[in-house]
Amino acid sequence: MIILDREFVRQHLTYEACIPLMRAAMIALSRGETIQPLRSILKLADGHMFGIMPGAMGESGSFGAKLVSVFPENASLGRQSHQGVVLVFDAETGAPTGLVQAGEVTAIRTAAASAAATDALARPDAASLAILGCGEQAGTHLEAISKVRELKRVTVWGRSLIKAQSFAARMSRKTGLAVTASPTVQACVEDAGIICTVTAAQEPILKRDWVSRGAHINLVGSSYAGPAEIDTPLVVASRFIADYRPGVLAQGAEFLRAKEAGLIGDNHIHAEIGEVFDGKAEGRANRDDITAYKSLGHVVQDLASAAFLLERAGQLGMKPVSF
Repeated sequence: MIILDREFVRQHLTYEACIPLMRAAMIALSRGETIQPLRSILKLADGHMFGIMPGAMGESGSFGAKLVSVFPENASLGRQSHQGVVLVFDAETGAPTGLVQAGEVTAIRTAAASAAATDALARPDAASLAILGCGEQAGTHLEAISKVRELKRVTVWGRSLIKAQSFAARMSRKTGLAVTASPTVQACVEDAGIICTVTAAQEPILKRDWVSRGAHINLVGSSYAGPAEIDTPLVVASRFIADYRPGVLAQGAEFLRAKEAGLIGDNHIHAEIGEVFDGKAEGRANRDDITAYKSLGHVVQDLASAAFLLERAGQLGMKPVSF
């Protein structure tokens, strides 16, 4: 079995490689070419969680699972909030063939999937990005989305203005973009063409009245039924795109709140993003649409990333270790 650490993932799973991987994985998911039950989430003490995500890249393809813990406070301690492994098995022998550090895979593939969705759904001339949250996913989303749009303005908001300012300075140096911190969510998203919500908010922080016509929103921070980052009027007003329809119907918190209020039905999910990528469904219908991509994250994204990394390891001559 080949074991790939965080540094290997960071070095080889570039956004240029991962964005097309995510497009292909989500097309396969929407076509029904993969096998993916809904994830299981164990709620632990002190707000911690443990997720189990099994899946297969088709009936005859490689299969495996991501096992990941979520400890939100880790970000303030210099550790990844998501930690774990992606375990890959061989389709012919059933033997485990790869063990890949999942924290870095999650950080990169989540942002790459949002970038792919942004490329398909945001206005072609969208050049302003607002990021709500200033943790690890905020940084990866800035980097990934800069690969699909020529950004001229980037703003960031965090519950701590000091942390947001530190993030802005760090990412300005890293990307060469002018990143500025905003004191409020409303100021952050003003006139933004692209908005990413990557927070641990339990209740909505982004309101419909603050979002400009024609904006595109990536909803990323809430990955299970419960916490919500945007208010119900914004869900209702948006052209709502799911990463995976069954997942959003079961675990998409913002969607479920609007549905429980009786303001939308299941048909408010306009399409899956894989259907948009595949040309089977229209994404943005006109310039004034507010589009919303609900990202829950799915194991096919992890397995596609792991397969790419294991192939790269083989090309580099890395030898399996006994298991």
